[in-house]
Amino acid sequence: MDLFDFMHKSEAATPLAERMRPTTLKEFVGQSHLISPTSMLSRAIMMDRLGSCIFWGPPGCGKTTLANVIANSTQGNFAKLNAVSSGVADVKKVVEEAENNLKMFGKKTYLLLDECHRFNKAQSDSLLPAVEKGTIIFIGSTTENPYASMTGAIVSRCRVFRFERLTGQEIKGALQKALKDEKKGLGNYTVEMEDAALNHIVFTAGGDLRSAYGALEMAVLTTPPDKDGVIRVTLRDAEESSQKKALSVDETLYYDVLSAFCKSLRGSDSNAALYYAQRLVEGGCDPLLVARRLLVHSAEDVGMADPQALVVAQSAYAAFEKLGLPEGMIPLSAAIIYVCEAPKSNAVVNAMYAAKEDAQKTRDDGIPMYLRDVSYKSKEEKKEKNNYKYPHNYGGYVRQQYLPDSLKDRQYYQPTDNGFEAKIKAFRKEKETFIRSQEEQ
Repeated sequence: MDLFDFMHKSEAATPLAERMRPTTLKEFVGQSHLISPTSMLSRAIMMDRLGSCIFWGPPGCGKTTLANVIANSTQGNFAKLNAVSSGVADVKKVVEEAENNLKMFGKKTYLLLDECHRFNKAQSDSLLPAVEKGTIIFIGSTTENPYASMTGAIVSRCRVFRFERLTGQEIKGALQKALKDEKKGLGNYTVEMEDAALNHIVFTAGGDLRSAYGALEMAVLTTPPDKDGVIRVTLRDAEESSQKKALSVDETLYYDVLSAFCKSLRGSDSNAALYYAQRLVEGGCDPLLVARRLLVHSAEDVGMADPQALVVAQSAYAAFEKLGLPEGMIPLSAAIIYVCEAPKSNAVVNAMYAAKEDAQKTRDDGIPMYLRDVSYKSKEEKKEKNNYKYPHNYGGYVRQQYLPDSLKDRQYYQPTDNGFEAKIKAFRKEKETFIRSQEEQ
């Protein structure tokens, strides 16, 4: 075997997702809100002026790819570590090399840290001085919320960029390009792919392009060519390669099932909600989508009729993130039943939209002087703070105007007689009686 054959076979063994990884901003797929031609991030990359940053988003949305694009664009050095496998010694080595390169050659060093949320305090502390001095331009990549999962000292010195899941059209376009690309993709194969098969791979990827590439490659490479040498990929081949059953050839049914799930939650039918949730999951839908919709409806349709519903839904979401399938469906199903069986009220949503409408229309209306922050006011304005009635001095409640003059009589939240809201209505009456008794004294 000569060197050319070895290199060719080595490249062929590289996964499709890695071979198709973009090397320039022009090739990059998705995240148009971050890398449009006029965006700050694009300008910073093209001018080689990028500062320390954290890329936060779901798997397969381009975080590591964009970091590699930066590596190809910069005139500086580029180092890469993984927070799971790298220790303090690895960090110190990179910092030492970065300091030498800066002193001797005037070159800055970019450090890409994958899974940066796994960086412990000791690792973070060993990197912090270099980031603070600018010796290292830190680029972290994480699927976890960095504000909650990372050391605050590192996060405060970085700009956080939020990545979104790729759309179906973006993934489909990338797959079609891979099928035609003879150099890096599957263009050297004669492939005829059913639209239903391609659509299924796109749908089941759930916004994860890496997963979509894997399923496409598996479908093409494991489907034997026919007598004419054509690889004909059917829906069944796509189902097997993605290991998920097709919900429907028609994507419309997906939205119909999701709509039926949401309306079943609102309609308090736990049997139907459980069925549609399972149908979505069995059809290849990301279970966290179900969990997210449950979170929304726990506040939208249950609201203050049972404030605990939101807590249960959030707990189920967190539990599923830790457990995954299949065990994660147990707490998720429990939360679905809880939200369905809870008393219903949309008073919170009605109040929210009413307040939003007034906020948009009366944005510049004056706030009562005694409610304002007087720390930076004049002496005359500070005198107004004496007009503020501190509720605890009056037994917990006192009548005073909080809304601006134009909205002083507005009532946004109107509790119903359902569940906990009935107690809120009763408590409001008790509070009014208490205030009146105070005023009569």
